[in-house]
Amino acid sequence: MAFMTNARIAGFAFLFYIAAGIGGMAVARVPHAAETLGLFTALSAVVLGVTLYAITREAGRDVALLGLACRIVEAAPGDGTFFFAVASTAFAWLLLRGRMIPAALAWLGLVASALLVALIPAQQFGLLGGPMNWSSTATWIAWLPMLVYEIGLGLWLLVRGARPFVPVAGESGNP
Repeated sequence: MAFMTNARIAGFAFLFYIAAGIGGMAVARVPHAAETLGLFTALSAVVLGVTLYAITREAGRDVALLGLACRIVEAAPGDGTFFFAVASTAFAWLLLRGRMIPAALAWLGLVASALLVALIPAQQFGLLGGPMNWSSTATWIAWLPMLVYEIGLGLWLLVRGARPFVPVAGESGNP
């Protein structure tokens, strides 16, 4: 598939993923609706993994593969939030390294993702008030930068696409 097509599909998948995820939380007490939205969220995670791998692999194949693998694990039943954060960190790093999106947007994604990579295990270990609770203001404060990044990135990729990775002098891409 063409590079720009992958970028635009990734943009759509980001926005669909967010809508399905928030929708799933909104209808959590309606079992069939929540389960159906959960399936769409999981499929979106896989589509994101594949398309983001396709557009970032030239900037760093091993890191892109890590991001893809984490997106697939994230899509599996269970709590995939940590794998979500690791995948987001990997892909944000590659988007920044490859200068594929505006630097400010890539930095926001890298910082927001890395923060979640640190916070999620701390919460699961019982620090910072215990497990993640979406009714908690602290949870929303921790996740808000990621939400802003993903909406911004989704819109950017959908409308503008991404620039292919072009190594600068002295920098090598993948062999």
